[in-house]
Amino acid sequence: MRSTFVVAGLVLAALNMRPALAGISPLLDEIMTDVGLTPAGGGAITTVMVVCLGLFGPVAPLLARRIGLDRTLLVALLILAAGVVIRSLDGAPALYTGAAIAGTAIAIMNVIMPGVVKQHFPEKAGLLTAIYVSALVGGAAAASALAIPMEHLTGYGWRGVSALVAVPAVAAAVLWLPQAFGRQSAPANGPRPFRALMRSPVTWKLTAFMGIQSLTFYVMLAWLPTIFQEAGLPADHAGFLLAISNLAQVAATLAVPVHAERSRTQVPHVAGAALLTVAGYLGVLLAPTTVPWLWMIVLGLGQGASLALALLIITLRAPDPSSVTALSAVAQSVGYVLAALGPLVIGLLRQATGGWTVPLLAGLAACAVQLVVGVLAGRPLIS
Repeated sequence: MRSTFVVAGLVLAALNMRPALAGISPLLDEIMTDVGLTPAGGGAITTVMVVCLGLFGPVAPLLARRIGLDRTLLVALLILAAGVVIRSLDGAPALYTGAAIAGTAIAIMNVIMPGVVKQHFPEKAGLLTAIYVSALVGGAAAASALAIPMEHLTGYGWRGVSALVAVPAVAAAVLWLPQAFGRQSAPANGPRPFRALMRSPVTWKLTAFMGIQSLTFYVMLAWLPTIFQEAGLPADHAGFLLAISNLAQVAATLAVPVHAERSRTQVPHVAGAALLTVAGYLGVLLAPTTVPWLWMIVLGLGQGASLALALLIITLRAPDPSSVTALSAVAQSVGYVLAALGPLVIGLLRQATGGWTVPLLAGLAACAVQLVVGVLAGRPLIS
């Protein structure tokens, strides 16, 4: 029964790990108009959050050592709720400050979730990774699909709709309270593994893979609705297309980690995921309004598999929850700082060229790099 509640808590927590990011994309044009932002300034909203995913990831192991993984997750959920409320207040400073606070909370959650899985379900890492990553991308799908309809239904405008993301975060915190203050919330003791991790080639292969796959993901998360709208599709249609991509990610995250965990090498999985991502980018570049739902399914399968594989490989390559959390902190912190460049650079290229051809070609180049570093990261552990 306790395991059931732990899984339920993990699922609800994971559902909160992306709406603060994904729910902004369909509203981006309205936000830019209301606040008076350029395309680069609009892209910077996502960039600020992703930068925080990198900069504040190292906070997670420090908190986990002091108060335990379970209580760290509770704290992160409460910080997330505060951040999205602040982000909805009037003015650009509140917008970016709230985005930074929410990004910090997501950074902590990103880093500790593999450790929480290792702590509670060490023999079922693939299955539990599939479950919580599926919930993660499911939350993103719901946020991108419901942002515009919720705006129309409630009449709140983008500020009210984006603030509603605090409600499920508070609900997840309430559900996680018994676990956070239960017996399994003891701080993790043992050696500090950071020095050894920094010397390991495996760490930097995983870091590169996490960073590049995140970069290609956040580029599309930030700009897909805008690309579709500028191609002539209505805003709600563009939001639903992004949701289709996120739903396809759910299918990939449910299936791929379970199968990949059983394999000696994850190279075929990461290569296939990268090639699917390339195909999705090509579809958006060459024919954005021709069967766009197909491009979104292909893109979502590739991106969902890539994210799930990155998190699974982190869990597989470390022997215990403390080491998993440390490896996750290194890979995700450095990786997300790299990924943060994506939305901003794409926004600058769009602003400089006046179209989406050059930005999407740059995204395709990043996908090629993802293929290379993914193959390196997916090899069996030998060093």
